[in-house]
Amino acid sequence: MNRYLTTVLCAALTAAFAPAAMAGKPAAAVDVLADPALSQSLNSAQNVLRVERAHYPAYFRQAYARYPSIPAGTLESLAYVASRWQHLRPAASDAAGNREMPRAYGVMGLYHGEGFADQVGEAARALGVPESRVLNEASTNILAAAALLDREIAREGVRPSDAEALRPALQRYAGFVHAQAKSAMQDYARLSFAFDVLLTLDRGVNEHGIAVPARAVAWERAFDAPDLVRLRAPLLRLNADEDRIETERYFVDPDTQTLRDKDPSAAATAAAAVDYVPARWVASPYHSERTSYDSVTIHTVQGSYAGSISWFQNNPNRVSIHYLVRSSDGQITQMVRENRAAHHVLSHNKTTLGIEHEGYVDNASWYTTAMYNASAGITRHLCAKYSAIKCNTAFQGPATRTVRVLPASVKVKGHQHYSGNDHTDPGVNWDWSRYYKLLNPGGGTGVTGTVATNGTPLNVRSGPGTSFAVAGTLADGASVTIQCQTNGSSVTGTYGTSTLWNRIGSGRFIPDVYTYTGSDGRVAPDC
Repeated sequence: MNRYLTTVLCAALTAAFAPAAMAGKPAAAVDVLADPALSQSLNSAQNVLRVERAHYPAYFRQAYARYPSIPAGTLESLAYVASRWQHLRPAASDAAGNREMPRAYGVMGLYHGEGFADQVGEAARALGVPESRVLNEASTNILAAAALLDREIAREGVRPSDAEALRPALQRYAGFVHAQAKSAMQDYARLSFAFDVLLTLDRGVNEHGIAVPARAVAWERAFDAPDLVRLRAPLLRLNADEDRIETERYFVDPDTQTLRDKDPSAAATAAAAVDYVPARWVASPYHSERTSYDSVTIHTVQGSYAGSISWFQNNPNRVSIHYLVRSSDGQITQMVRENRAAHHVLSHNKTTLGIEHEGYVDNASWYTTAMYNASAGITRHLCAKYSAIKCNTAFQGPATRTVRVLPASVKVKGHQHYSGNDHTDPGVNWDWSRYYKLLNPGGGTGVTGTVATNGTPLNVRSGPGTSFAVAGTLADGASVTIQCQTNGSSVTGTYGTSTLWNRIGSGRFIPDVYTYTGSDGRVAPDC
């Protein structure tokens, strides 16, 4: 990478990979989109997990003491990406016929063969302990992951303070299709895994008993610019005189806040590859002829985002999916074109379109606001494109743990709602009430907000950004009804800095940072 590119990217990436500030907004008492009964159940489940997670910091310290080459925070970040700090205990019933992916075990989500690497067996031999201890004991599971990572670090000569140099070791550690099975797409899956781990380390996590210490990552040292473009790494635009930061070849797009290639043919090629523009394209070879477009199927993949990308490219059961959504930020990967049948719901493959969601059905931590919003965006696109699929016929009943076959008239539903299938995803923690509201944003009365400008009039814009025409003004203290929310240009206001804009009418938008809603984040569906 040339010196000029490195310098400019370093400046841009210094402000990167951190959510926009929203300081000062009082938290909402309730989540207006959530199912209240489900929310209470989810809170109880998180309290149980807190007790389990309380033991993990001591186990991480033991692993760092034994393997001092591992940079601090790396193991906590690995555990977050792999399991959200939950000791995974796959049941025997999760054998080949009742799962999408190879099973992962323990808080570190180690694989035990079944098409991926046998990390459990390798680590047990390295530690000199029975495999059962790696599978069942959280402390040993963490030591096992540390032993495997330490082995890969030894090849790189990584210093304990140098997290940026971890990328190659993390790629080899990932445990997907064996590293010697080289292909561009498999390389991408491993690259995505390394990125997820470093992104978690960079941002840090402190929620529900999960504690990943934040450690700033110098992204221009960890990844080349072309890789950051492929990964659609989220970058925050600096408040510079210009509206974007750029080099000879790359620029930070002010709308998507991602690093982009200036070559117009590159953007055209990427857009042509996908049916839904926000998605990125990674092809699965498993697809067949379809007969109609009749429904949308919601899945939980029982695995990680990067692991799913790898698996849907190379697996013995030839399973695949149209769209895959990442938990942390809602990134979308399309793997099968919509005009082809992906292999995800047996006899219904030829008539439905499928969306997989990163995570595990028994841990609601995976179902983030970003994931719900991104997934709903895909489904609204499908409803608009295919006349037989109606978003207002989406299932909105209670989540369950069991198979419950729904009539064909319900056009958006879960894997567990189809005949001839024994899968129970997306399961008991998926909020169908929230999802329905996101799919049908015009169906409710909206959310009430109050303009807060400290006495000055607020310009109403015709679109979500300061570059749009002024469509009117509102006085400080005026009441507004927020129909939906979307991202636009960054604005600094009463409640910090944010790219979030509120639609308050047809062609009428105001910045969320000037709107009191009682919430520090989103309160209405995506526009």
